[in-house]
Amino acid sequence: MSIRVTIWNEYRHERSSAAVAAIYPQGIHETLAQALRAQPDFVVRTATLDEPEHGLSAEVLQDTDVLIWWGHKAHDEVQDDVVERVVQRVWAGMGFIALHSAHFSKPFKRLMGTDCALRWREASDKERFWVVNPAHPIAQGLPDFFELEREEMYGEFFGVPQPDALVFISWFSGGEVFRSGCCWYRGMGKVFYFRPGHETYPTYHHPLVQQVIANAVRWAAPTPVANFTRDVRRPSAPLEPLPQH
Repeated sequence: MSIRVTIWNEYRHERSSAAVAAIYPQGIHETLAQALRAQPDFVVRTATLDEPEHGLSAEVLQDTDVLIWWGHKAHDEVQDDVVERVVQRVWAGMGFIALHSAHFSKPFKRLMGTDCALRWREASDKERFWVVNPAHPIAQGLPDFFELEREEMYGEFFGVPQPDALVFISWFSGGEVFRSGCCWYRGMGKVFYFRPGHETYPTYHHPLVQQVIANAVRWAAPTPVANFTRDVRRPSAPLEPLPQH
């Protein structure tokens, strides 16, 4: 069965910076889409901030198994009703993958319930990803570690709830470490945060980064649940006779 993926991107940096456009000429979303479309079990669409309803109508979200989110400079422009629509779909079973600065996106902060703050430095640090949970599905097919020669640094403390599973820890050439691959369960849905992806570096062209995201899509996709009604907001008849008063 195919996994329906929607990749959401602000698509602002690529249209305002020649340096970013040179790396992602069709946008970060299209670079990711091209990589994921190579997976035979994925059906991929894209959506961007400046589309009506940010490209995330109720119909689009209902037709989405996993939503990938990249945002940075325009978090506040995302309409609250769209945010609520996304969160409700995650609670109902849709997967949500937050990339890089999407840690400050409205949907991610709403799903975490915390400030999601962190340390940062844009100085072309080397980033080394250590796989700390090699049995996790998101780590499948990866080496013990891999490196990006240039990335923005994110450092601890990362103000998120304790992850239900931690897949990666990053070390940076400046000495910092960061929980760079975190998993949570929210209602019937699954959330994965993956740290790399600053717009001025070609991170999303890296084959192992693409593999992580593909693995994460498969992990975050809704799990079939037999005989379970996902709408829990309903009256419930007793299974045993109740005493009469």
